[in-house]
Amino acid sequence: MRLILLRHGESEWNLLNQFTGWTDVGLTENGIQEAQFSAEQILKENIVINTIYTSVLLRSTHTAEIIADNIGFNKENIQYDWRLNERHYGALQGLNKS
Repeated sequence: MRLILLRHGESEWNLLNQFTGWTDVGLTENGIQEAQFSAEQILKENIVINTIYTSVLLRSTHTAEIIADNIGFNKENIQYDWRLNERHYGALQGLNKS
């Protein structure tokens, strides 16, 4: 058995260097391309995916669903769990990291 860990693609707030936490922001065009590239690498390496787990945050669900679509994985079998969400930054959410 293999465990493959992937981070979500670049989000809108990653691009702006902001603390994201539980704020539900989407992927940038680059983030979408990163997810597609990850799927290509999975296919290239002939990796068989039995289960996909993701947080419930949009940037992660979108990444997981892009990968599932591109590798032929049934999206109905994706496991969504809030306990995989990024940590909550409280008052820092939305602030620039600089």
